[in-house]
Amino acid sequence: MNITLYQVDAFADEVFKGNPAAVCPLTTWLPDDTLQKIAAENNLPETAFYVPSGNGFDIRWFTPAVEVDLCGHATLATAFVLFYHEGFKGDTLHFHSHRSGALTVKEEGGLLVLNFPKDQFAEVPLTDDLIASSDKRPVAAFKGKTDYMLVFEKEENVKNMKPNLPVIAGLNARGLIVTAKGNECDFVSRFFAPASGINEDPVTGSAHTTLIPYWAQQSGKSELVAMQLSGRTGVLHCRLLGERVSMAGKGVLYLKGEIFI
Repeated sequence: MNITLYQVDAFADEVFKGNPAAVCPLTTWLPDDTLQKIAAENNLPETAFYVPSGNGFDIRWFTPAVEVDLCGHATLATAFVLFYHEGFKGDTLHFHSHRSGALTVKEEGGLLVLNFPKDQFAEVPLTDDLIASSDKRPVAAFKGKTDYMLVFEKEENVKNMKPNLPVIAGLNARGLIVTAKGNECDFVSRFFAPASGINEDPVTGSAHTTLIPYWAQQSGKSELVAMQLSGRTGVLHCRLLGERVSMAGKGVLYLKGEIFI
């Protein structure tokens, strides 16, 4: 069996920026064990698989270690592949995730706009483990569906932070979002998920389902520009849309090849 493999740098307008994702078009689902082995072999933050279904596509996402509920950058990468390399006709893609429901991606003026459900999160106490998760002290903590989020006083705290990965791996969560008000954008963030096989994710679309509603409330703005301060960096154009959020960015093709199984 031969499977086409694309690798796309998502939330980037040039290669070696943004967040790399593998995308594998399928006609039918392979066994879960095979999907996980492909993701582990790719050894990228995420590998997305999709299968045509009705008027849209079923989609799933795997890190090298686990299947995840939602992945923004790999969904953008999948949309990039469908729009520009797999012949999809139209300006709106409809995806369905068995873990996260309906997701859409629309092509608007060269940007790919993801529409995702807003995370439901609440403030939680700053426990010793959360405080010990880095060398900077947070000012507030929140817990969403899958992640913790720590808010810091200023951008430099997030940019210069040294994460305590063993502590983060022990949290009862997929990962840890750290964030602060931006100096030249509305907010900045980083994302650590060692328990999911990713020490630091370069650009994390799913984390912005928590970040966007939080910073929209703090700023009083429904449209925001965000930057993820990983080594590769990434810029996201964000909107709060009631109970949903949107994130817009670009993608760049890095490679196209074949997997032989």
